[in-house]
Amino acid sequence: MTELRTAIVAAARRWIGTPYQHQASLIGVGCDCLGLVRGVWREVHGFEPEPLPAYTPDWAEAAGRETLAEAAARHLVPGPLDALAPGDVVLFRWRDGLPAKHAAIVVEPGRMVHAHDGAAVAEVALTPWWRRRLAFAFAFPER
Repeated sequence: MTELRTAIVAAARRWIGTPYQHQASLIGVGCDCLGLVRGVWREVHGFEPEPLPAYTPDWAEAAGRETLAEAAARHLVPGPLDALAPGDVVLFRWRDGLPAKHAAIVVEPGRMVHAHDGAAVAEVALTPWWRRRLAFAFAFPER
């Protein structure tokens, strides 16, 4: 594993236990799934690449666009869904036909760290339930 991927995995795991809080991105205080990815970005790359607009929990469905995937593609490197590696950012859609609106960071084969509404950031198995909902995979760009 590269030095960058090792740093991403270590950073993601430091967020474990952070309570879920919509639109937040402060380790130990609160974050949502995007806030987790933003926080890891700040740790490994520094300042965030673009300002984050306010968003509601239903933003993806309301817009009817792949807003999260479009933003990820502006700053991350698209990758294949069938070759996930530690440090990859993965996006999920809850149902077919809906835009992706959940993000996680792969930390080892078959495991990811994510922030889920109503829970704290946790490391969980990338079970068949999650795999069926995988929509996009991205890698952090090299420093």
